[in-house]
Amino acid sequence: MSTNTWNLDAGHSGIGFSVRHLVFAKVRGRFSAWSGSLELDEENLAQSSVQVSIDAASIDTGTPDRDAHLRSPDFFDVANYPKLSFRSNRVEALGGDRYRVYGDLTIRDVTREVVLDSEFSGKAKDPWGNDRVAFTAKTSVDRRDFGLKWNQALETGGVVVGERVDIELEIQAVKGAATQAA
Repeated sequence: MSTNTWNLDAGHSGIGFSVRHLVFAKVRGRFSAWSGSLELDEENLAQSSVQVSIDAASIDTGTPDRDAHLRSPDFFDVANYPKLSFRSNRVEALGGDRYRVYGDLTIRDVTREVVLDSEFSGKAKDPWGNDRVAFTAKTSVDRRDFGLKWNQALETGGVVVGERVDIELEIQAVKGAATQAA
């Protein structure tokens, strides 16, 4: 097995999420500050691994008051739990360019295994001569499993914030080099 380190390029990647609001609508958001790396075996991607660290305070839903509430003890409690993290445990090849990435997601010091349905999007050389790879991945988690339990009942039934959070990743990584912003 021959692996190389690839640095995740946060400037050309994204970690986004969506959650139901008032039962019938969705709120979307993202994290703007994070870093990570891949240990990539190009000959056998199932022998690869990934680790990511996310600045919880970088949550951005486009609404400052909502973002402040999400940073509060009702949700992420960023003063006490400043980082979210993911570390893969194993990768399962599903055929073609599809994979399942199993790993530990930690939020508020609570760690749960999650499974990312992933796809290898391709490899190319950028204008600076660096090798790049790209992946997409999706998963869903129950926010209550990580201590994110705040909610409010609605007069008409249901609750303000849905329990299931859908997470989507668009990832570019650069082989063994500092990332270029462009």
